[in-house]
Amino acid sequence: MDSNPSSAETAQKSIYVSSAVTNAAKILVVGHFAVGKTTFIGSLSEITPLRTEEKMTQASAHVDDLRGVTGKTTTTVALDFGRLTLSDDLVLYLFGTPGQQRFMQLWEDMARGALGALLLVDPARLEETFPVIDLIEGYGLEYAIAVNCFDSAPVYEEAEVREALDLLPDTPVVHCDARDQQSSAKALIALVRHLLDRTS
Repeated sequence: MDSNPSSAETAQKSIYVSSAVTNAAKILVVGHFAVGKTTFIGSLSEITPLRTEEKMTQASAHVDDLRGVTGKTTTTVALDFGRLTLSDDLVLYLFGTPGQQRFMQLWEDMARGALGALLLVDPARLEETFPVIDLIEGYGLEYAIAVNCFDSAPVYEEAEVREALDLLPDTPVVHCDARDQQSSAKALIALVRHLLDRTS
């Protein structure tokens, strides 16, 4: 007698990558402190994302600049990790980097083997993006810009973002809401298309 698999069995199977998958790609999700990287990966990952968030304490008060940031009580201290299957034979592994300068030593390991990076940007704190761009370019990674549309943040047109960040003409720029799965997917697709264009 046939029986339908239990929800627990279905959930257990979804933890593992399908045996049909033959290709995997490593993508970095980067950006400055408190730009939404953890939220972005959480909105897209098909598995429960790995998060290394810790509560912010008084010890970081003189290190982590909370100007322009409201309601943030935790911070990533190592990495975020999620997974997204794009097709029957391709899976993306998403690695979120910590945004503070004191964690930059993790970048070397995380950048190794990465195909590219999606750079999240807070339109209210564009100037904080430049050190991250320097890191991405220093590691020779292709990247796309995703302007994370925070509530009540200023709204800039694509051309304004390009000029403010001094981007190359072929660097993709999209607006997204890191809390929304479809919006986050649109940003990730822009990066994937850019990577395909650069390798074709």
